[in-house]
Amino acid sequence: MSSATKHATPAAFDRKEAELYKLLDAKHLPRHIAIIMDGNGRWAKSRSMLRIEGHRSGVEAVRSTVETAAHIGIPWLTLYAFSVENWKRRPKTETSFLMRLLVKYLELEIPTLDKNNIRLQYIGRVWELPDDVQKKMQWAEEVTSKNTGMVLTLALNYGSRSELADAFRSIVHSAAKNGGLAHLLEKDALNEETISKHLYTSHLPDPDLVIRTSGEMRLSNFLLWQVAYSEIYVTETLWPDFRGKNLLEAIADYQKRERRYGGIGKA
Repeated sequence: MSSATKHATPAAFDRKEAELYKLLDAKHLPRHIAIIMDGNGRWAKSRSMLRIEGHRSGVEAVRSTVETAAHIGIPWLTLYAFSVENWKRRPKTETSFLMRLLVKYLELEIPTLDKNNIRLQYIGRVWELPDDVQKKMQWAEEVTSKNTGMVLTLALNYGSRSELADAFRSIVHSAAKNGGLAHLLEKDALNEETISKHLYTSHLPDPDLVIRTSGEMRLSNFLLWQVAYSEIYVTETLWPDFRGKNLLEAIADYQKRERRYGGIGKA
């Protein structure tokens, strides 16, 4: 790999991170990385701890991953933090703790995000979250709104099927104000581009790389429309143990692949 593809190693990196970064082609980093953060419960169980301790320890993994992504110049990072299914399938004590943890995370981390020029935003049915949580989220988004660096998106109360249902509902409402659904169909305007414009992620590029921790081989209702051509990297590492070096390892694996988008690979 020529020196022209190398950038200066971020000063904040430790020795292991610096060694991994040197192996990367800095000109061909994924633009958008999406992460399914999984394994908090198993991490806690393996240590005879309560599940909430796994969630609490997962915050450090978020901090390390976000900082590393920002340091190497990843433009967009999306983290699957809380799904619509979590409300239905987790005990109320756990979901309440997760909401309190989110508020605490925002209070503690926003100054660091702001300092690192990171802009925070959200996707999901955030309007269904508790009012006090929504207020803190709005505050955090406003504080970082003028930042021009990496865009960190938290998927909260998110589900891809819910997103698609909301998108179709939005399309129908929009059509009703512009000649009706029949008019939309006559114009052949109900296409992939139209659907994409009505998704929560309409302002984001599709992910280049999806990372899943804990070794599970599924997408768990995450960005199903958007990851049609994403590269998927699965690691056995449980989320609380995931750090910046693990992110760099995932990117190194990504750079070994050839993305064909349904075409024919290089000879």
